[in-house]
Amino acid sequence: MSRLNLGTGGALTTMVASAAANQAGAALGARAFPAIGPAGVVAVRQFVAAAVLLPIARPDLRRMTWSQWWPTLLLGVVFATMNISLYTAVDRIGLGLAVTLEFLGPLAVALCGSRTPIDLVCAVVAGVGVYVLVLPGSSTDLVGLSLGLLAAGCWASYILLNRVVGARLPGLQGPAVGTSVAALLYLPVAIVLLAQGRFSWMGLAYALGAGVLCSVVPYAADVVALRRVPPRFFGLLQSVHPVWAALAGALILGQIPAAHVWAGMAIVVGTNAAAVAVAGRRAIRVAQNARPVPAT
Repeated sequence: MSRLNLGTGGALTTMVASAAANQAGAALGARAFPAIGPAGVVAVRQFVAAAVLLPIARPDLRRMTWSQWWPTLLLGVVFATMNISLYTAVDRIGLGLAVTLEFLGPLAVALCGSRTPIDLVCAVVAGVGVYVLVLPGSSTDLVGLSLGLLAAGCWASYILLNRVVGARLPGLQGPAVGTSVAALLYLPVAIVLLAQGRFSWMGLAYALGAGVLCSVVPYAADVVALRRVPPRFFGLLQSVHPVWAALAGALILGQIPAAHVWAGMAIVVGTNAAAVAVAGRRAIRVAQNARPVPAT
């Protein structure tokens, strides 16, 4: 029993550290914006992810059927759109606020799967949290907020598409091909930046750091963690991402969130934690009720 607890504790520590690395990588990527812009950072990040995933997954492209190709191609488009919308939002409204808005994507997926009263309450509370987080006014950056919400929609689409891809392609083949598609979409961006001489050593180093910390570390950590903790705990721990994003923004970028941003973030994170926990308990009850009754 102690060994099980130790393994679970190690997995939880791995997940928290992975989230911290992910958001620190996003902050490092933002440091490269003056040199190569958000699109350049996204391009480098996609190249790094593809370079890591393709040798591991080794997908056989020639044997892929259309039923496998179409969701994978859409996944690549979602990767490309999610990352550019998030990084552009980070450039306009800051890391903590952008990541919290993006976090509404998985929260919406968790809430839309049920119509129980507790889910309705969570949806209302989440809406209040978003209002407190943004506090819209005349100086509100509507473009930045819209891009954060676009990233949220892409994250929700990623979750739904990943279920389809995971059922049709084994292992990491789907994400590997999808990331490669996104890398190809950003190849013209990299060519233009290279022709303009904008790939300075410092900017490239920041972008490569973002690629490693935002892609390589999370992929490896998630594989380790999911072997030791149930999926509902995995979903619950994702709630730490906005908190780490705010801390990374403050420590690395000097972006100090206002009090209302911290309050709204706490409401959104708490709502997500509650929604995932309730969904997990509901899934357990359904599984228990579905068990056949032993014959007497």
